[in-house]
Amino acid sequence: MQPVHTRSELRAADEAAIAEVGLEALVGRAGYAVANAAIALLGTAYGKRVIVVAGSGHNGDDGRVASRILRRRGARVRVVAPPPDGGALAPCDLVIDAAYGTGFRGEYRAPEPPSGVPVLAVDIASGLDSDTGEAAEGAVRATSTVTMAALKPGLLLGDGPALSGAVTVASIGIAVAPSLLYLVDDDDLDPGLPERARSGHKWQTACALVAGSPGMLGAAHLTASGAMRAGAGMVRWCVPGASPDALPSTEAVARAIPAEGFADDVLAELQRCHALVVGPGLGTAPGVQAAVRDLIARAKVPVLVDADGLTALGSADAATEVLAGRGAPAILTPHDREFERLAGRSPGPDRVGAARELAYRLGAVVLLKGSTTVVAAPGGLALLVTAGSSRLATAGTGDVLSGVVGAFLARGLDTLLAGALGAHVHGRAASLGHREGLVAGDLPELVAQVLSGAGRTSAG
Repeated sequence: MQPVHTRSELRAADEAAIAEVGLEALVGRAGYAVANAAIALLGTAYGKRVIVVAGSGHNGDDGRVASRILRRRGARVRVVAPPPDGGALAPCDLVIDAAYGTGFRGEYRAPEPPSGVPVLAVDIASGLDSDTGEAAEGAVRATSTVTMAALKPGLLLGDGPALSGAVTVASIGIAVAPSLLYLVDDDDLDPGLPERARSGHKWQTACALVAGSPGMLGAAHLTASGAMRAGAGMVRWCVPGASPDALPSTEAVARAIPAEGFADDVLAELQRCHALVVGPGLGTAPGVQAAVRDLIARAKVPVLVDADGLTALGSADAATEVLAGRGAPAILTPHDREFERLAGRSPGPDRVGAARELAYRLGAVVLLKGSTTVVAAPGGLALLVTAGSSRLATAGTGDVLSGVVGAFLARGLDTLLAGALGAHVHGRAASLGHREGLVAGDLPELVAQVLSGAGRTSAG
């Protein structure tokens, strides 16, 4: 996993490095990294026209050093100050944005580059908040970014991915402290997921599912399929209030349980299961909600709560009462509106802080879904997942995610890692599917392909 550091963390690391080797040395290393990135974009520096938009701070210093290196390589470089009102830049082959760095706050209207000309951002695109990814209206839209020392949250959250382009990290000799925030990538899958033993059997990774209701089995079927394709050797699918003859015939073993007061029935199923998923398609009848709360409180295996299960938990205070006496960990997987119902407020721009705060209040892992998914533990450790895309913006994909994470819990992963790796695999699976027209039912098979090695790269 790649560490991600906030503005304040990197400021402290910068100060320590300056005290050790001096500001001039650090700026020189940063400028060299920028110049190399510029040449990589241009192919060659000789004869190329480069405009460096350089501010008055250290970010601008990095750009000025890069300009001198590029001139020595034969480029024709012009250094300009950030214009107060935007405007347009002169014809060139590359724009280097060194106007403002991670300390930026406020408004900035970047000058417009010539059409089709790449833009290289130094550390972070000017106008982009380093901690949240919020962008000023006129922020730079970079083709690529060379960032110093470590990734910043703003490169991965909010507007960051759209405005940063391809991001590379230049170490430049700054030693950063251990992080509490990390980016998940493909390299984490194989060491993160335990191999199944040659002598293994289906019950060793069995997962129970309480989902669906009469006439509403679609979401639950997607969850069950996701769990099976993600390695749950057995899925015991309990459907409250269902007629036995209406149960689907699938690889999952479906069972009708009472419409209300079903906790004891499910607890009996859990005797041979290693994880429990509760919520998709259950409905919100008062009797169902009461039984869900009872079940979550009494289940002695890791539990994932999603969809109607989250509605049953109610507010954060009510959810805390249900979760407080559990002898096993829990993970809650809200989207923004479900998060707002739980927390009493929307996540806002600081999604990492919001997820951490709710995880602490609940004493449970919180997986906050989004274009960048945040998975936070009660102790403050959080993982970011950027593998998802707009292909997942279709009904039912979240139900598949619940099944994948449930299977990873059954395979023995802790709740934080199960949530983060599950979200990463889920996003990677979508990238293997149709660019247009992907539906949730496509995902389980694609999940199996990812876990079998397809579609992986070396970065998240």
